[in-house]
Amino acid sequence: MVELTKVQIRKYMEEVVEVMRNSIAEVRVDGKPTPKVGALIVKPDGTTETAYRGELREGDHAEYTLIERKCRDQNLTGAVLFATLEPCAPGARKSPKLSCAERITNARIAKVFYGIEDPDPTVSGKGCAHLKANGVEVALFDRDLQDVIRECNTEFLNAANERSLLAKEEPKELNIAAGSLDAPVKNCTLEMLDAELVQDFLDKAGWNVKFGEKDGLELLTQFGILVSTENGYVPSGTGLLLFGKHPEASFPNAVIKATFLNDDGSEGDIVNIAGPLVKQPDNAYNWYEQKIGKQIDRSHPERQPIYDYPLKVIREVLINAIIHRQYEIAGAPIYLTISNSEIVVKSPGYPVEPITLEQINNFSAPTVSRNARMMFVFGVLNLSEQRGLGFKTVRDLPEVYNFPLPVAQWDAPYLSLVLSRKPEGIKEEGLTEKERKAFDYIRLNGDTPRKKIEEYLKLEKKTAERLLNSLIEKQKIVRKGVGSNTVYSASEDSREE
Repeated sequence: MVELTKVQIRKYMEEVVEVMRNSIAEVRVDGKPTPKVGALIVKPDGTTETAYRGELREGDHAEYTLIERKCRDQNLTGAVLFATLEPCAPGARKSPKLSCAERITNARIAKVFYGIEDPDPTVSGKGCAHLKANGVEVALFDRDLQDVIRECNTEFLNAANERSLLAKEEPKELNIAAGSLDAPVKNCTLEMLDAELVQDFLDKAGWNVKFGEKDGLELLTQFGILVSTENGYVPSGTGLLLFGKHPEASFPNAVIKATFLNDDGSEGDIVNIAGPLVKQPDNAYNWYEQKIGKQIDRSHPERQPIYDYPLKVIREVLINAIIHRQYEIAGAPIYLTISNSEIVVKSPGYPVEPITLEQINNFSAPTVSRNARMMFVFGVLNLSEQRGLGFKTVRDLPEVYNFPLPVAQWDAPYLSLVLSRKPEGIKEEGLTEKERKAFDYIRLNGDTPRKKIEEYLKLEKKTAERLLNSLIEKQKIVRKGVGSNTVYSASEDSREE
C-alpha cells in the first residue's frame, strides 16, 4: 500500500474538498438535488489524479469517473483513495451498474479516506462495510473538513434525510442476526411502548401520521422502530429502547448506574436510572443536579444557582454515551460516578470504526454513529445538539469554563471519559494547573510552537521552555523539528491511555 505521512494525508483531504466544489449538478426529472462529490487517488507510483461528480458526463459519480474513465488502463493495486462522500454500496445503482464500493474493491485499492457517511440512517455505513469486508482499510476525514463538506451539501443532505425516512418501501424478508437491535423483541407488543413519546417523535419529525393507524405503523416499520411479523407489528430492539415503558425488562443493561463517592472513597447509594432512552438524560440530569456542589449567584434580582461543574457539559457527555454505546454487550450498563475530584462516565463499547481513541483524546474525532436511528431520534426531539455542536461544548471547557479537557480511557468493555473537577486535571497525571492548560491547548491544536504557549499562558520564553520540558519528561508531549521549526504535539502514550 502507498505510505503517506500525516501532512500528506491532510494535504490530499484539503485538495479533494476543493475538487468537490467543481461538481456539476445534473437536472433530474424528479427535482431531487444531487451531492457535490470529489475524489482523489494516490497511485502506487505516488502520482495523483482527481475527479468530481459530473466532470466528464452528467450524473457520473466521482469515483466512477476517476477509476473507470481516467485510470481505466492503470494498475491501482495498493493505491489510496480520498472521497468526500462515503462510496455508494452494492445495490445502490441500477443493474448492471456497479456501485462505487465494488469498483474500489475490484481495482484493489488498499485504503479509502472518506468525508461524510451516507445521510440515510437506514443504509448508512453499507459502502464502508463492503470495503472493510473486502480487505480495504477505511478512515474518515478530519472533523473540520467534514463540516465544510456538509455545508457545501446542505440541500442534498436535508433532502436525502427527508426522502429516505418518508419513503414507503415494500416489506423485506426479515433476515436479522439474533440479538440485533433491528430484530423484533421477544414477548413484546405495541402496548409496551409509551404511545405519547412515540407520537411526540412523529409530530416533531413532521410526518403527519398517528401511531396507532396504518400509515403511522408502516412508517415506523420502515424507519426501524417497529418490525412487521406474522403476528402483527412489534417493537424492534431500537424501538423498545427508545420508547419502551420499561425497556430494562428486555435489556437489563440499558440503565445508567449513578453513584456519588463519599469523602472516604466509599460508595453512596447506587441509583438505577432506567426507562425509555429519550427520558434517561433528563432523569440523570436531575439526579446529577441534586448531587453536584453549587453556589448562589446574587448579582441578579432573581438568585440563580451556579454549579461547580457545567451541567451542559455533563448532559452532552451522557447523551453521547446513551446514543453511541454498544447495547449488544450483555451485563454492561452505563456508569456515572461523581467524587470530589472528578466525574467518570463509563460507556460500553470501543469507539465505532474508524474513530480511534487518539482522535477522541485529541478532540479531532469525526462524526459517525454506531446507532444512527437513535442519533436521528434524539436530534428530532432536540435532546442532542446538531452535528459537532455538542462536541464543541466539551472542547470549550478550558476557555469558557476554566476546566481541563476530559481524558478518554479504554478498559474493556468500557470507554471511560474522566472529567476533572480540579484545574490541574486528573490526580494520577501529576500535572500543575499551567501544565494542564498547556497540554490541553496542544491536544486541541495539534503541532504547536513554543510561541503559542507563551502567548496563551502569558509566560516568558524561559518559563514556557521549562513548562514544555516538564511535559516531555512526564511523557505527555513530544518535541518535533529543530530550531525555528520546532513544534510540540501530544505523545502517543498520552493519547492511548
